[in-house]
Amino acid sequence: MRVIFAGTPEFARSALAALHAAGHDIVGVFTQPDRPAGRGMKLQASVVKQYAVAHGLPVVQPHSLKLDGKYPQEAAAAQAFIAQAQADVMVVAAYGLILPQWVLDAPQHGCLNIHASLLPRWRGAAPIHRAIEAGDAQTGVTIMQMDAGLDTGDMLLEETMTILPQDTTASLHDKLADMGAALIVKALTQVGQFKPVKQPTEGVTYAHKIEKAEAAIDWTLSAQQLSQRIRAFDPFPGMTAQMAGEMVKVWQAHVLANALADTLTDAPAHASTAKPGTLLAIDESGLQVACGAGVLCLTQLQKPGGKRQPVADFVRHFKGTVGDVFQS
Repeated sequence: MRVIFAGTPEFARSALAALHAAGHDIVGVFTQPDRPAGRGMKLQASVVKQYAVAHGLPVVQPHSLKLDGKYPQEAAAAQAFIAQAQADVMVVAAYGLILPQWVLDAPQHGCLNIHASLLPRWRGAAPIHRAIEAGDAQTGVTIMQMDAGLDTGDMLLEETMTILPQDTTASLHDKLADMGAALIVKALTQVGQFKPVKQPTEGVTYAHKIEKAEAAIDWTLSAQQLSQRIRAFDPFPGMTAQMAGEMVKVWQAHVLANALADTLTDAPAHASTAKPGTLLAIDESGLQVACGAGVLCLTQLQKPGGKRQPVADFVRHFKGTVGDVFQS
């Protein structure tokens, strides 16, 4: 098929590579403009653009596709490109720009979106993060016929995946990227034969964009909630805690079983009644901290300017003592 592809991050690159390898004619690749990145803040191309350039695929990088917006000339040039491309379909994966109706209507079979959730749950920008944060047992990928709404289009294909107890956003992202890449290749073999399914009106949730302000650990939350958040915010933005006068990132932690939490011999107070944020025990197996409900055992941490460390290495230079109360 003649395919226009639109995407920007690694999740999208996986799909583009799969479509290209499957022999589809990629007649255009839309991706975000180059952005400053790294210590030198030099302009850096998206991984989708890097793949496209390496394989000789035409690249288009408008700041906006709104003909009456801030960049009307770029949008008009994009419109002319799409019209000339005469694509059978446009495939969209984590592109980052809103598609106006003229884009949705341009390809013969419209625009298909690869969305990393089981719609209508977790519409929006951060479905992988929010599924882990919420403690969902499963997630997956939905191939959707795009409309003007926010991830509200009819569902065409869907595949599910179990969220493992150790999954982080990083690990789950990679698995879902592979799943999405395979599913969109399958979808293009069925274009014109789909029986679209309307999304249910019940069970709609929104995966709001992850903000840096969410990184601070709130010890009044339950240990289970914090454990899920720590996995959800790995690799970005990480969870931070004020410990012994330092702002420390917490990358791995688990909920301490009740039987263990209730028998801590060196705790300044019974674990179930200690003030949230109280350091209950320090050893090479973890820093055990009282939460709003339960005890969280921190097992991988990072000091400012340092690297991630297993707790056995971290505690050798840790200045905190049992009984300290970490700030929320």
